[in-house]
Amino acid sequence: MHLFNRVKYRTPESVELEFTLAGIGNRAWALLIDYLVLAAILTAFLIVWAVIVGQLSDFWSQIFGSAVGVWLVAITLIVSFVIYAGYFVFFETLWRGQTPGKQAAKIRVVRDDGRPIGMPQAALRALLRPFDEFMFIGAFLIIFTRQEKRLGDLAAGTIVIQAEAATTSATIMISEQAQVWHQELMQIADLSVLLPDDFAVIREYLQRRKAMSPKARSALALKLSQQVKEILHIDELPAAIHPDIVLEAVYLAYQNRI
Repeated sequence: MHLFNRVKYRTPESVELEFTLAGIGNRAWALLIDYLVLAAILTAFLIVWAVIVGQLSDFWSQIFGSAVGVWLVAITLIVSFVIYAGYFVFFETLWRGQTPGKQAAKIRVVRDDGRPIGMPQAALRALLRPFDEFMFIGAFLIIFTRQEKRLGDLAAGTIVIQAEAATTSATIMISEQAQVWHQELMQIADLSVLLPDDFAVIREYLQRRKAMSPKARSALALKLSQQVKEILHIDELPAAIHPDIVLEAVYLAYQNRI
């Protein structure tokens, strides 16, 4: 049984990140909250659906004939499952790996390389959730596997971590030098070649750098800045510019590129 496990993984940019796994307790608490929210949503849907069916009973009978009852039950089940799965897909995609329950439990879903999950990963996790909950298969996998992955995580290539570790500070401090230099960067570099996932890695570093040791911070900043320079073809930058200044300026320029 692994409690408070930590996991290390390497991004495609060769940046090594370390996070604390969420644990079965936090995940169960998050799921309980999500199911309470889901229950309210499904209850509201069933009430509205029952009113619609009652008001249009003759219409349904004309469409489905004698099998109207079977069809209405089938439609109810299908829409209910869409709401059930769509709840997790919608929030995990929109809220960068969090649902209302996960936000309350302070945990987050990320990809195995540390990047934010997208709709494909969220959809896979949601579609496999019923299998994970059958005979508590998912709970057993979370408890007895090193990376605490359920079936949905294994298929989607995701992992659930404590959110505090991923975002040490929501506020990113930008130096005056970077605020000045990012204007020049917008003129000399084509920021459209920087992918959203590349920007996410830069943002993660800037948020977490204060919690890093000086040696780790210096190594990560240098490695990221070199990779960003290669992507943006800005090798002509003065060598005296600190890697943190480069990353802060790229962060600002990318946000203001439109």
